[in-house]
Amino acid sequence: MTFDASSSAIVFLAWERGLALPENALLKGPGRTLHAVDSPTLTFLRLWDRSVLAGPAHLLEAAAALGDDELSDHGTLLRLTQNDGGRGLGTAALYYADDLELHQPDDTVHVSTGREATAALEALCPPDDVNEAALSGKSSSFTVMGSGEPGAAPLACSAWGEYQGLIAQLGTLVAPAARRRGLGRLATSIAAHEALAAGLIVQWRSDVNNAPAHALATSLGLSVAGLQTQVHLPVDQNRRK
Repeated sequence: MTFDASSSAIVFLAWERGLALPENALLKGPGRTLHAVDSPTLTFLRLWDRSVLAGPAHLLEAAAALGDDELSDHGTLLRLTQNDGGRGLGTAALYYADDLELHQPDDTVHVSTGREATAALEALCPPDDVNEAALSGKSSSFTVMGSGEPGAAPLACSAWGEYQGLIAQLGTLVAPAARRRGLGRLATSIAAHEALAAGLIVQWRSDVNNAPAHALATSLGLSVAGLQTQVHLPVDQNRRK
């Protein structure tokens, strides 16, 4: 499904708010925006033909001669911050959808929207998977259950939380024993359509090295739009001003 170009303005506005950028910093047109801010994070955001580098002023100056391709690389930001104690937070690919094709499953699907089902699924999964999906921090969850009977096992869950009142950030988790059965895709499709029905743009964010997450996003019809690379800085990160 093609992401309508007019919807990109909503995505830009959400990130302007989220990064505390000046009004219309992204909406004004292509190019790079520099945002000097005392922050524990150096962030490089790339969306379509626009980019943002936000963080302490001395790091923005150090990055002035670097291109967007270089700043999108996690290793580049680590080298920039090596004297500031930078700790890598990785590079994530960003996908968006403002409309998705609806696929009806062949069989009856039992879905729980309760927190108990989400917590039960998280208890079945490795901590790294739980942390990446971050289901507990999201407001609306949809868990595919093994049956409609009491005590049925949770199989997969996708949840979303609002970002700046404009975007629904999705996260999906599948029980280890239920993987490779298309249940993650099913749960994600359910959550995504609920978010679209609520008037939100769907956002999928996943580590660039997470091939299954990339495959899931593209199989649903989400459009890749850019990258977000981040490095955490210690509290005294401004010492080199």
